[in-house]
Amino acid sequence: MKVLSGAGLPALVVMIAAIAGCKVLPGYNDLPWEEDEPPTVPQEPDPHPKVSAVPPPPVSGGTLLVTADKALAIVADPDRDRISIVDLVSLEVDAILRLQEHDEPGRVAEGAAGSVHVALRRGGAVVTIDLATKEMHRRPVCPAPRGIAYDASTDLLHVACAGGELVTLSSDVAAPPVRELRLDRDLRDVVVEGDSLLVSRFRSSELLWVAKDGTVAGRMKPPAYIQSASNGVEREFEPAVAWRTVPLPGGGVAMVHQRGVVTPVSNTWEGGYVTHDCRWGWIHAAVTLMRPMPSETHSSSFAQPAPGVGGIGMGRLPVDIAVSPDGSNVAIVHAGSHDLVQTPLRTLEQHDALDTCSLAADQRSLSVHGKGQPIAVGYDGESNLLVQVREPPHIIRLAALSGKRLGAIELPGPSRLDDAHTFFHGGSAGSLSLACASCHPEGHEDGRVWNFNFLGPRRTRSVAGGVLATAPLQWDGDLASFSAFMTEVFEKRTGRPTPDLEYIDAVAAWLDTIEALPRSKPADEDAVARGESLFNDPTLACATCHSGEALTNNETVDVGTGGPFQVPSLRGLAARAPYMHDGCAATLHDRFGPCGGGDQHGVTSGLTPAQIDELVAYLETL
Repeated sequence: MKVLSGAGLPALVVMIAAIAGCKVLPGYNDLPWEEDEPPTVPQEPDPHPKVSAVPPPPVSGGTLLVTADKALAIVADPDRDRISIVDLVSLEVDAILRLQEHDEPGRVAEGAAGSVHVALRRGGAVVTIDLATKEMHRRPVCPAPRGIAYDASTDLLHVACAGGELVTLSSDVAAPPVRELRLDRDLRDVVVEGDSLLVSRFRSSELLWVAKDGTVAGRMKPPAYIQSASNGVEREFEPAVAWRTVPLPGGGVAMVHQRGVVTPVSNTWEGGYVTHDCRWGWIHAAVTLMRPMPSETHSSSFAQPAPGVGGIGMGRLPVDIAVSPDGSNVAIVHAGSHDLVQTPLRTLEQHDALDTCSLAADQRSLSVHGKGQPIAVGYDGESNLLVQVREPPHIIRLAALSGKRLGAIELPGPSRLDDAHTFFHGGSAGSLSLACASCHPEGHEDGRVWNFNFLGPRRTRSVAGGVLATAPLQWDGDLASFSAFMTEVFEKRTGRPTPDLEYIDAVAAWLDTIEALPRSKPADEDAVARGESLFNDPTLACATCHSGEALTNNETVDVGTGGPFQVPSLRGLAARAPYMHDGCAATLHDRFGPCGGGDQHGVTSGLTPAQIDELVAYLETL
């Protein structure tokens, strides 16, 4: 086995940048911070990986709020479980509010005068902060809160949760929830639209229009993208992974998301994961604008987004987007490739950077390379950019027109520098086409089925919840260990040396800190109990393969679905649709249909529809 050692992960990510990055887009080059800024002097690399004493969570992005009066920036810090309040007049930190361990603060929303609300992603709560007194009031809301929005017309706070809950809270921090809806799982952001709500879904990039009465009145997704490659072969891309959705002036939303290739790709030749041309990348970044149509009778009608526009290049992990104070421009931050794209909104509806491998004349890229990993972006009152950087924690200020660096605001706190975390999110150099987190956002999976030549369709698998203990890895169970997986990826798919075992172990250890999504409370506890009895009934044989703590025997078995495949863990199953190795089952109910393998895959043909419902109810609690 070829081994890369000595230079460690910093050299590893530089190597990946050299071999996996597409050609740099014209107008998309790294720009200097200041013309007179001296070049960085190369330092002797540390031969050992840097490992944070407190493992940082995967990047989620969108953790910065600038208040409406442009006086304060509220900065949620999921790495350090704290919230910083920054005075944008004095450019100093006004307060640092410490949360409970593992709260992982995320989205921030401004509430009634003098208050803000923060969703605690792992804390299962919302914290309301009085900006004058700095007092915090904590309210449990759901196991995995994600998006949050305040409706000034009703004085209500709406919270979207990964488990599918949409919870409405009153301004009275002591009062119980006003309403709780159960929608589709994987909810992400929520935006107030008149007397309705627009709610995005993370992996599918679907937008739900929730009417005043709580019903889903409409659904919409970004359009597919058809790209003509340099050899004239068309490739189709589908929308995926909606990292952030924000309101637009005048109504509607801007959604920044990925686009993943649908056309079959090669996995059989050395270097198959490498592209030197942006037209051959597997994942693109894009912004889709979804606007409501003026109508007196159909308030849930949207204008269909124009196809073939909105692409913003090959930047990795477009985790946040912000609208300028005058509503004419947006800024998008890429956490993986460490850059920003600034663009007029009108250009996003007229141009796609992937058509020509170049940004439009009025679009530009600003690099944050060498300054840390950007995870959120906002605008101050003068339309200067504020960029939240994860490690070391600080805010970078960039001039509105020139992009010149105006300074930085340090956010004091312990280091969370971790080479495995850096590696997972794409490293720190070059213009890569994708990162581990591109297909495994937030350490989970993108909900996609990838079509590989000579292998067939393969559903992305989650890397959360102790997946390394379920080796052998991959659907085909052909890689005995994580080390074997890294060798496969580097030597066979990129044609480059494998990192040494110390770094492989560091990456593996960090991956094992990523937890499965917390379970939401089931609607019917009695149905769950009956489903558990069915699952453990030896005549059904479900628990024959799905056994032990991880609910897998780690075997590779033919269950009638096209060949022998690895028995997956059932932990966190409810959050992992679609199902099966080829994604043929859109829901858990569909898994018991024609594509599920029949009685070779659990003897369930004799179950009644009601019993299938009970079995599914139990599986959703695992």
